[in-house]
Amino acid sequence: MTDKSPRYISNLTRDTYALILAGGRGSRLHDLTTWRAKPALYFGGKFRIIDFPLSNCVNSGIRRIGVITQYKSHSLIRHLVRGWGHFKKELGESVEILPASQRFSENWYEGTADAVFQNIDIIRDELPKYVMILSGDHIYRMDYGNLLARHVESGAKMTVCCLKVPLEEAAGSFGVMSVDENYRINGFTEKPASPDPIPNQPDLCLASMGNYVFDTEFLFEQLRRDAETSGSERDFGKDIIPSIIEDHDVYAYPFQSANNEHVYWRDVGTLDSFWEANMEMVAPVPALNLYDRKWPIWTYQEQLPPAKFVWEDHDRRGEAINSVVSGGCIISGSTLRRSLCFSNVRVHSYGLIEEAVILPDVEIKRHCKLRKVIIDRGCVIPEGTVIGYDHDEDRRRGFKVSEKGVVLVTREMLGQPVGGGAIPKN
Repeated sequence: MTDKSPRYISNLTRDTYALILAGGRGSRLHDLTTWRAKPALYFGGKFRIIDFPLSNCVNSGIRRIGVITQYKSHSLIRHLVRGWGHFKKELGESVEILPASQRFSENWYEGTADAVFQNIDIIRDELPKYVMILSGDHIYRMDYGNLLARHVESGAKMTVCCLKVPLEEAAGSFGVMSVDENYRINGFTEKPASPDPIPNQPDLCLASMGNYVFDTEFLFEQLRRDAETSGSERDFGKDIIPSIIEDHDVYAYPFQSANNEHVYWRDVGTLDSFWEANMEMVAPVPALNLYDRKWPIWTYQEQLPPAKFVWEDHDRRGEAINSVVSGGCIISGSTLRRSLCFSNVRVHSYGLIEEAVILPDVEIKRHCKLRKVIIDRGCVIPEGTVIGYDHDEDRRRGFKVSEKGVVLVTREMLGQPVGGGAIPKN
C-alpha cells in the first residue's frame, strides 16, 4: 500500500523540477501587453500573474524552478529578480530565469515543447525524477503534491492536469481530453465544437490546464523525437500528447478542491476576463481567498506607507466602498465604489470612481468620473475627465472598448509618453 503521509509527498516534491512557461504575449489583452508579457501583468491589487504558479510551487514544496521567458520579458525578469531572487542554490532551491538563448537551435522558442527542449541540459543538471511543466499565465491556487502523488501511483509516463468544464463552455475554447473510466487519456482534441464528455458525467468534459508532469527520461525521449519530426509545431497539446497516448500510459488529473467543490481557475487572457477576475477580488467573500495564511501568494512589494483617506466635508469625502486599496494610495475627497487600486494611486477630490481596475502609480485629478475602466500603470487622468459613460466618445478619444464595455486607458492613448521618449515602466 502506498504511503500517504506528508513525508511521501515531500519526497516527491524534492525530486521534482518545475518549469514555468512565461513567454506568452497575451495579444487579446491589447495595449496592456504592449510593454510586458502576460505573466508580468498585475493582478489582485498587489501581485503579478506569475506569482500564482510560483507560489503554488513553493507552497507545495517544489523549490527548484525555472521560468522560461521570451516576449518583452524585461518587466517580468525585473520582478523575478526583486521578488524571487532570494533562494539559496546551496540549499537545493532556486528560481532560475531561462530566456531564449539558442543553445540547441538558431531559432527562438518555437512552441511550448521546443521551449523545454532548448533547456534540456539545464533540466538534466538538476537530476530530477519528475519534471512539472506549468503555464505561467493563469490565476489559481493548487497543491502540486497531490498531482505528483497521483502521477506516481498511476504508473503514468505523463499526467495532464485538467479542469472539469461544462460541455457548452469548453466547446471551441479549450483543448479537451477524452478518457476511459480510469482517466487514462485515449484522445485529445484542440478546441472541439462537440467535446467528449467524462464517463458517467455526461454534462462535463476535461479541459487541459496546460500543466503537465513527466517522468524525466520519458520527457527527454519525446522532446528529442519531436525535434526531429518534420512539420511539428513543437507544442505539447498539438504534437506531444497526440503522439504518445496510443502507446504510453498518459493520465488526466482532475483539479478539484479537498471537498470536491468547484475550484477557482481563471484565464485572464482578454480585457473582459482580466477586469472580471479583478472585480471578483472586491466581493465581500471573494471566490479566490488572498487572505489565507496557510497558502500565501508571495510577491515583491516595495515598502510603502499605509493607504490614506482624507477629507470629510458634505461634498468632499475620501472613501472606498466594497473596494481594495493597496499601500501608498491616497484617496483625497473622492468616492471609490467596487474598485481595485494597486500601489501608489492618487485620487484627488470631487471624483467618482466605479468598477475600476487602477494599476500602480496612477494619478486621477479632480472632478473625474470613471466607470468600468482599466487604467494602465502611470497614467495621469486630467481634471474633469469622464470615461465609461459614452462608449462612442471613449472610442473617439482613442480608448479601447471591449466587447462587454470595459474601457482600457493607457499613457499612449492619453498622449502621455514618459519624458524623453523613454520606455515606460511596466
